[in-house]
Amino acid sequence: MSATTNDTRTESTSDTAANRARRTRLFKKNAPSVILFVIALVWLIPLWWMFSLSLTPNEILQRDSQILIPPEVTFDNFVSVFQVGLSGRWFFNSMVVATSTTLLTLLFSAMAGYAFARLKFPGKRILFPVVIAGLMVPQETMFIPLFLIFDAFGLHNTHPGLFLPRVGVPLGVFIMTTFFAAIPREVEEAAEIDGASKWRIFRQIMLPMATPALTALGIFTFVLTWNDYLWPLVSATEREMFTVTTGLASLQGNFAQATELGALMARGVLASLPLLIMFIIFQRQLIRGISLGSGGK
Repeated sequence: MSATTNDTRTESTSDTAANRARRTRLFKKNAPSVILFVIALVWLIPLWWMFSLSLTPNEILQRDSQILIPPEVTFDNFVSVFQVGLSGRWFFNSMVVATSTTLLTLLFSAMAGYAFARLKFPGKRILFPVVIAGLMVPQETMFIPLFLIFDAFGLHNTHPGLFLPRVGVPLGVFIMTTFFAAIPREVEEAAEIDGASKWRIFRQIMLPMATPALTALGIFTFVLTWNDYLWPLVSATEREMFTVTTGLASLQGNFAQATELGALMARGVLASLPLLIMFIIFQRQLIRGISLGSGGK
């Protein structure tokens, strides 16, 4: 009888230990997901609040703006975005500036990165550190020289005046140089044996292989340019040349907009929409590009 009791206690103890170990494994497995879910929820609350206000009639928002669920849904705020003011023009300006900046940055960064990683030319060892040193220079310190240069060429209140200052990005050169340097030289040597020139190797071999890095760099550049506020504020003084950021900021200081909070939030939702769509479409390429850039396989 005593032996049976001891066996039962032993089995119960082993079952308890097994359950405890199972719960520990489940906790370790699910804890990161739970933490990420909480962080994502905290990040999404302001976006949901903005979206909720954009769907709420302005008459209700004048009484109470602390609303997470609209008591009454209306789309008049979104309709008024392109009917009142210059919002359509501001969206067009932002799209032109962000797209032009992204394309030119990808072109120049890829060419400079390939040159620094693969080509031999005089001054290479000196020039590359100088370019990378630009990462340590705050953007604000260059505003006065840039303003004077662009003013001398009459480029203020123009699209080139808005996107040209962001084309030469040291970070883009560094990313592409690192990526091209990690590609085995056997790939390039095999093409040279077949008689391919450096330009053909760059255009037909290196660029297709660099698609993940180019995608990540392109998304970062587009997002930073779309959200840029300081340089458009300095360079664009005419309302017709405002971007989305400076245009929305000008509306926030307008007394008439104090009674149209829903319309202001609708503009904010539409201003965020291109970035959200871009991330949804290119999220896999973005993650892969970040992984490759950090040394992942």
